[in-house]
Amino acid sequence: MSVVEMTSRLNRSRHSGLIVSLIASVLEWNDLRVTRKALAKLSDRELDDIGLTRFDLNRLR
Repeated sequence: MSVVEMTSRLNRSRHSGLIVSLIASVLEWNDLRVTRKALAKLSDRELDDIGLTRFDLNRLR
């Protein structure tokens, strides 16, 4: 195997890792967005029942 082939494979592998990482980040962001949206629909009393406040919703990360 030549150096060029090895370098090409390493670059492809690195790009694949970046793409997988990017997709994972987007999926995590979307899950958090959906969670915040669902929690925002709850009343203050319902939030209190599960131990949260409106302030807590802004701090979710």
